Amino acid sequence: MKKMTILSVPAILVAAAIATAAPPERWLHVSVVSADDKGETVHINIPMSMAEKVLPCIHNRDLREGRVRIHGHSEDVDLRAILDAVRTAPDNEFVTVKSRDEEVRVAKSAGNILIKVHEKHGKAENVEIKVPMPVVEAMLSAGGDEIDVAAGLRALSAQGDVELVSVHDGEETVHIWTDTRSGSER
Repeated sequence: MKKMTILSVPAILVAAAIATAAPPERWLHVSVVSADDKGETVHINIPMSMAEKVLPCIHNRDLREGRVRIHGHSEDVDLRAILDAVRTAPDNEFVTVKSRDEEVRVAKSAGNILIKVHEKHGKAENVEIKVPMPVVEAMLSAGGDEIDVAAGLRALSAQGDVELVSVHDGEETVHIWTDTRSGSER
C-alpha cells in the first residue's frame, strides 16, 4: 500500500502540472504576396501578448491607449444596440447587394460576422472578412465614439485559430489570421 502511494504522488504532480500549464502563445499573422514582376512578399508574425502591450503605447491622431475614436455621426447610430440585435438573431445572410460589377454579402454564421465582397470584372477582387462576435463585443465595450482595439485583441486571443481577412486580386494576396505557430507558414 505504501509503495502504491509513493508511486502515485509523481503521477498526481505530473497531472497537476499538465492541467495548470499555460495555454500556448497565440500569434497574429499578416501575409502579403505580390504577383507583380518584383514578386515582393511581406510576412508579419506578432505574439498577441506583445500586440496587446504595444498597442496602448501608440498615441497617434485617433489611436490612443488602444482605442480608436470614430468621427462623423457616431452619435446618430447606437452600435451597441445593433450589435445586440445581430448577436441575438439567428444565423442568416442579412445584407446582399448585387450589381453587374460586384456582389457584397454581410452575414452571421457560427458566432462570426462575415463580410464578403466579390468584384466580377477588372481585377476580379475577392475580399472575405470574418470577425468572431466576442471580438466585436469587446471592441464596442469602450462606449461612446471609440472602438477598443486592445480589448478586441484580448478577445481574439481567446478565440483559437481564426482566419480574419483574405483578399485576392490580380496583383496581390493578403491573409490575416491567428494561430499558435510563430512562423507564417500555413
